[in-house]
Amino acid sequence: MKKKLSILVCMLVFVLGLSACSGQKETAEYNQEALAQVSEFLISNFSQMTEEQFEAFRSTSEYTLNYTLMNTGIPLESDSFLAAMDAWQAAIKECGTYADHGDYSMEVKSDGAILKANASFENRDAVMEFAFDEESKLESLTVSAEYTTGEILTKAGLNTVLGMGTVFVVLIFMAWLISLMKYIPVIAEKFSGKKKEEPSEAAPVVVEETEIADETDDLELVAVITAAIAAAEGTSSDGFVVRSIKKRRKPGKWNA
Repeated sequence: MKKKLSILVCMLVFVLGLSACSGQKETAEYNQEALAQVSEFLISNFSQMTEEQFEAFRSTSEYTLNYTLMNTGIPLESDSFLAAMDAWQAAIKECGTYADHGDYSMEVKSDGAILKANASFENRDAVMEFAFDEESKLESLTVSAEYTTGEILTKAGLNTVLGMGTVFVVLIFMAWLISLMKYIPVIAEKFSGKKKEEPSEAAPVVVEETEIADETDDLELVAVITAAIAAAEGTSSDGFVVRSIKKRRKPGKWNA
């Protein structure tokens, strides 16, 4: 029984020793000085390059750029170099001209290592982070600008106002679109070619006025009749009394 316990203890010590060795090996495979040399190479070159030189590197072919980087003796590839160059230019626009930086500190992770350093720029300070993979090749460069509490609150307030303003603009635009929907039936009717039937106007009623004969015409007619009667009877027409007859139109009657 004691022999079995001793064997078990020995195996446990052996396993713990292997895990300790593996942990030390993972930390030791990153050479901080070598990583710092890569970081210094980038900072030294980027801080002295002009805008034309940055554009010249961008226009260089991938093969030519990789060949140039290989001749420097620095483990860099064209993709990571161009990405670091873009990050550096963005930092210059945000923080101003580069001044200097402090000492490096290394943080080891399961998939690589990160080299950090506090940097001073013309307008504000920042933190530079150089990320390396398991083969100690540069993956990316990140420059994080440091803002004061007042600047952070101001920026947050501006973002809030901008967001609310955008919402109000969208709501106003939607309300305007909804107000235009009342014109859709009118436009559709115009394109369909249908016209509204206009009600026909009622024909005016023609009122015929009854002509009233003049009194002189009636007297002439009576005189002719009187003369004819007198001639037929052989008598004189002096005994006849002629009275004018006036035709009156009764109110309320119309001749159609």
